[in-house]
Amino acid sequence: MRLLLVEDEEDLVETVRPGLVKDGYAVDVATTAAEAQDKLPLNAYDLLILDLRLPDGDGFELCRRIRAGELDAPGGPELRILMLTARATLEDRVRGLDAGADDYLVKPFSLAELLARLRALLRRDAGVDAGALRVGELTLDSARHQAWRGGRPLRLTRKEFGVLEHLMRRPDEVVPAAELLRQVWDEHADRLTETVRVTVGTLRRKLNGDGQPSVIETVPGKGYRLRVAR
Repeated sequence: MRLLLVEDEEDLVETVRPGLVKDGYAVDVATTAAEAQDKLPLNAYDLLILDLRLPDGDGFELCRRIRAGELDAPGGPELRILMLTARATLEDRVRGLDAGADDYLVKPFSLAELLARLRALLRRDAGVDAGALRVGELTLDSARHQAWRGGRPLRLTRKEFGVLEHLMRRPDEVVPAAELLRQVWDEHADRLTETVRVTVGTLRRKLNGDGQPSVIETVPGKGYRLRVAR
């Protein structure tokens, strides 16, 4: 899952971003509305965390423009938006929701609450029950960061978990390595490394740990496909 955090408070970014990354998210940061508008077209973000008081504009307006389809963003008008703000009045909360926000979290807040709200929004977006994603023998619980093949628990790193989750959301489709790099890592990832290939390799070995047939297929020159047993 890849998120865009739009926040100009450096201390808050330095606190929130590591917590999100530790929980398995790929996180890009924009400190102004203009920077956010520049980054939105570049990646298919799963969710936008948006501060309302930015140096060069109002988060309400950015939210409204996304919902109106005025910005060229791969997520489109349906992009999940969580407003993060110090504005605690009822009027502000109502205005934020009316502008198209899916949720509204008032500063100060705990990281645990932010993570819980993100999981709830992303579950709703995926249309799955309680965070459980099932494809063939595979089950993945994003809320608890647990995965199984059949009844066998899988001990996955954060990146392996992210790759598996992304492939499970696109079963039987070829997913380019560049897309996995964008969605599971972030803007700081080195595009020239073998990061994706190595991570897919270790994930494949863990999935096949007890001799079960491979479910991740490498499509030369195109990417990777999670095969679903018929």
